Amino acid sequence: MSTQLVIELKDKKGARSIHSAIEAYKTRLQVNIRRTQRRLAEFEQQYGVSTAYFLQTITAEDLTGGDMDYITWAGEARLLDGLENELAELEDVHYQLP
Repeated sequence: MSTQLVIELKDKKGARSIHSAIEAYKTRLQVNIRRTQRRLAEFEQQYGVSTAYFLQTITAEDLTGGDMDYITWAGEARLLDGLENELAELEDVHYQLP
């Protein structure tokens, strides 16, 4: 089910500004996704396992960095999931500009 959002503006320039702002936000999300993927890749390389395996199997005691590495790695994985979901939602937005 789709939802429609109606925004009334004084002129066409405002519509372009909103469109530009959404596109800029999507770009920032993409940059943050790549940065988070790099951080996850560093953990994967350091410990020799995928993030999916880490989340399902590894405990803090299994990591040489202990609790701090565990919390950071798990947090980055959760952050990536949220960023990707938010970007996917915005990618599905359709504009009808004047």
